[in-house]
Amino acid sequence: MHVASSVLWTLMVLLLFSTAEMRRARRGKGLKGARHGLARDRARGSRRHGRSGSGRLTAPNCTETLQSRDVFLDCQERGLISIPGAHSWSQEPKHLLLARNRIRILRDGAFTGYEGLRSLDLQQNHILVVEEGAFLGLWRLKTLLLQHNKLAMVSEEALIPMPNLQYLRLYDNPWNCACSLESLIQTLQVPSNRHLANHARQESDPGPQRDQTDPSESREPSGIRSKPDATISCHAYLFPEPRLDCSRRGLTEVPSGIPDDIVHMDLSHNSIRQLRARDFHEARSLRTLNLKDNDLEHMEKGSLSGLLHLHELDLSDNDMHFVQYGVLEDLYFLSLLKLGGNPWVCDYSIHYMVYWLHLHPGVRQSGLLCRSPVEHTGERVETYVDSYYRECPREKQRSHVEPDPETDPELWESLMEVQGGQTEELDPSHLRGPQKYQIIRLT
Repeated sequence: MHVASSVLWTLMVLLLFSTAEMRRARRGKGLKGARHGLARDRARGSRRHGRSGSGRLTAPNCTETLQSRDVFLDCQERGLISIPGAHSWSQEPKHLLLARNRIRILRDGAFTGYEGLRSLDLQQNHILVVEEGAFLGLWRLKTLLLQHNKLAMVSEEALIPMPNLQYLRLYDNPWNCACSLESLIQTLQVPSNRHLANHARQESDPGPQRDQTDPSESREPSGIRSKPDATISCHAYLFPEPRLDCSRRGLTEVPSGIPDDIVHMDLSHNSIRQLRARDFHEARSLRTLNLKDNDLEHMEKGSLSGLLHLHELDLSDNDMHFVQYGVLEDLYFLSLLKLGGNPWVCDYSIHYMVYWLHLHPGVRQSGLLCRSPVEHTGERVETYVDSYYRECPREKQRSHVEPDPETDPELWESLMEVQGGQTEELDPSHLRGPQKYQIIRLT
């Protein structure tokens, strides 16, 4: 009996000991699991944060440049779908170029860390939505380019964080002129803001229209056709220098409304056949003008008037036969003239071009070769003009003797008729009548 009780007691002690060990193991496992769970949650949160701002954590292949002590960050055509993080750059950028990417939504706080921006270029993306807090912190921003996107509506509140905004470009967006856009329109109609959203136009149907068959309603004659607008037909870039890209737009004439601060203009690969007078009278800051590969045949006198600062002119690959006298007279500072690929005709009409080039020896020209007539094909136009004057019949000029009025009676009589037929002047000088002509013979 005593032995049985001892065995039972021993079993109870062992059971209690094993239970305590199991509890201790569970407690240790629970703490360890809690730590692992916390770490896992942090990792998930980090990954979740990373997913929500993936564009901000990955530094795209952008270019940092320094111009006039301002840092330009060029992220154009990088295929971005969100705004890159501000911490990715070695210096704080003043100008952020994000044109021609695939950004669709500007979310609240999208530009956190870019508080020093002076200009922001977001044109030619696929932006559909701009949240009210997208531009928070950009109180120094002066230029915002949002043209050529897919915006139908932007709230007035989105502009509030930018009190120093001076240039806002919104054209070429499918604006829906409904009540939701009224607050933005009222803001832009304030006299001090009227320069902000130039050229913005409605695309969506705002509602019922008046009966178009109403005979009392005035209509514009169908024959009147206005010139294309440069701000709509072309893409404008303000940085690093103002540039207007109108290439491959199917233009048949130079568009109107060229901004007066544009420095570079590209009109290449269009179908422009003629330059008319005053086509570029608004573009007085132009330094380079590219008209390559059009169907250009004629340039009116005055078509390039006012381009006093033009340095480079490209007229190559057109249908030019000659340049009309006086067309190039305003190009005082031209240094490069490209003329190749034109069917230049080497006759007297081409002399003006050579004459102008001789008067402007600092101009580097290329491609001025005769296409016709056949005997001069491939010859340099300057060589043709020199040969033209060398072959001038000078012997005929030498054989032509000027008549002497003293030996030629017919010429003497005609001179006397001009003087009124008076061969002798017998009257005193104070009594002579005024003579209509006076002939002075130079020996």
